[in-house]
Amino acid sequence: MISSNDLRNGVTIVVDGQLWTVVEFLHVKPGKGSAFVRTRLKNVKTGATVERTFRAGEKLERATVENREMQMLYNDADGYHFMDQESFENVTLQRDLIGEPADFLKDGMVVDVQFYQGAAIGVDLPPHVELKVVETDPGFRGDTATNVTKPAKLETGTSVQVPLFVESGNVIRIDTRDRRYIGRVS
Repeated sequence: MISSNDLRNGVTIVVDGQLWTVVEFLHVKPGKGSAFVRTRLKNVKTGATVERTFRAGEKLERATVENREMQMLYNDADGYHFMDQESFENVTLQRDLIGEPADFLKDGMVVDVQFYQGAAIGVDLPPHVELKVVETDPGFRGDTATNVTKPAKLETGTSVQVPLFVESGNVIRIDTRDRRYIGRVS
């Protein structure tokens, strides 16, 4: 059990028989009345988010989630296939279970796969990944307006907005949390 006062970002709890991860939390101490904790929770299986308020000190069931380092082998119509680095056990996850981070998964990438009661429930990508740009429009000489971006297609098939100076063949660093261009690696 965990107290609502101990809720932090990334903590997984069981509410109404379902797994929820804390995305945001705020401890509120009004001048009148008792304190409470306002949270935004994300359903681990469906990806839906809800806002929920808990009384200060309310006891909640904490879910024991195990992270295993696994290598992404490939993806096909069946889903994304991962292999445990130690036991060589294979696990297949559907795209809807992984969610948006699936756009940045490439063959051979090592990620943390989350398990709850022996079943894979999700993938935790690193905050930044380096991917190659396979297709983008050329930048024009003299076009120096600030913060001008263009779409670029990456090796995983997804598109992100990049500055005008990025060309096809460049390797760029992307923030996986908000799909934002960070910098050019080469």
